[in-house]
Amino acid sequence: MKWRLISAFMLISLLVILVQDIPLGNYLVRVERDRMTTSLERDAFLLGGRTRQTLESGEQVPQNVADTIRKYSEASGSRVVIVRPDGTAVATSDDDQSATGASYASRPEIAAALTGQLTAGQRYSETLGFDLLYVTVPVLSDEKIAGAVRLTYPASVVTDRVSGQLQVMAAVAATTVLLAGLVAYLMANAVTRRIQRLQKATELLAEGNLATRTDEEEGAPELRALAASFNRMADRLEQLLQQQQGFASDASHQLRTPLTALRLRLENAADSVNTDPEAAAVMVSDSLEETHRLQRVIDGLLLLSRTDGRDIGRVTTDLSDVARSRLEQWEALAEETGVRIILDAPAEAYVTALPGAAEQIIDNLIDNALAVAPQDSKIRLTVAPVENGEFVELHVLDEGPGLSEDDRQRAFNRFWRGSESSGGSGLGLAIVQQLSTAGGGVASLAPAADGNQGLDVCVRFQAAVGSGGAQSLKGARESDRIVAVESPTGGPPFHTGTKDTETDPM
Repeated sequence: MKWRLISAFMLISLLVILVQDIPLGNYLVRVERDRMTTSLERDAFLLGGRTRQTLESGEQVPQNVADTIRKYSEASGSRVVIVRPDGTAVATSDDDQSATGASYASRPEIAAALTGQLTAGQRYSETLGFDLLYVTVPVLSDEKIAGAVRLTYPASVVTDRVSGQLQVMAAVAATTVLLAGLVAYLMANAVTRRIQRLQKATELLAEGNLATRTDEEEGAPELRALAASFNRMADRLEQLLQQQQGFASDASHQLRTPLTALRLRLENAADSVNTDPEAAAVMVSDSLEETHRLQRVIDGLLLLSRTDGRDIGRVTTDLSDVARSRLEQWEALAEETGVRIILDAPAEAYVTALPGAAEQIIDNLIDNALAVAPQDSKIRLTVAPVENGEFVELHVLDEGPGLSEDDRQRAFNRFWRGSESSGGSGLGLAIVQQLSTAGGGVASLAPAADGNQGLDVCVRFQAAVGSGGAQSLKGARESDRIVAVESPTGGPPFHTGTKDTETDPM
């Protein structure tokens, strides 16, 4: 590629020079010919003036005039012929005096000059065998033509005089092309060096070196943009591979124990089905519960995988309406205990979140709260605008044992559980945090206020802007009646990904 760039650059430079220098060379030849013609015309008129008296008298040319003609010819390199009105030569610059008295009437330029015309041009000489540049002027005596003077010059002399200038132009052109080649070499090296680095980085990335990156601060703007695109691609590829590896590692780690326990229970049930049917039925029932736990783990992993590092479009959601609807769903699952769920929310609270994320977040938080809430306690759900309506916070407060500061820092980690006896999958709070972050919000844990026992889980959403947005939320909070819904709840914890998976658009 480098040598193609250099060759193309030099070729373009050569074409530009040729386009300029060829017309310039022709112009120089034409100017030199015109200058020579003008000089010959002047000299011809001068010589005609020196010989006019001789032509008028019809006598021989004086020796001094003949010497002048010869010296001029030697100095200028031109041939001089002076003729009478009948075309007979009275003087020439030739050393051979036999040319004197010869007739030149047949020469077209002399014939034209004897009629009073000044002629100049170039013609081929049959006698000499090369092109001649000629000038012929009439010699006037009063109103009569006393004769004519012709000066001829080899046309090659004009070319020789111009050739020096043309050689200088050729040298300049060659130097220009070489300099263009040098500049092209430097430019091509700079370009190809960056491309070679990108190629090397691409090869390293293809070989599995995911840490490969390239410099974004060197080279032309286009190459810097290409390097930035490559780095973004490498970052995204590394992130995707890490997600896949993390998913595979998490799945293999968390599914190994339940699958082993499930296999052992089923083997024992198969061994006992004939000898002890009741024990076999209990084992099958336990196996069914274990499959539910496996389903919860798999659903949580899939949900985390779908939202991990992906740009999913956000929608406007009425958080108050979602909270009321989820509370209604949990009522049927909490009839056996005395735990009460209290909802405190405005009539409307529009937020931006991922599609279906608000439902998943509330379900996971209520599920976790019910798992630790003691009998005859309360779980309070609060939806409230904060910071002049720019954000909306969802609080879920329970009266359980709470978490220490160290546990609160680790609680959002995948598969972390507050106690080994917990029957959950350890993914609930990890799902809450990831759905919140992907939707532009943030999740946090804090101890219950006023020194009470329990945990306060807070999820902050961005309030929706415009119609039904932050301004509508503020107005609703100030003027609408606060809705409080109490419901006795209890029973087995509700797990996400089974009942609501059909409506989850993610």
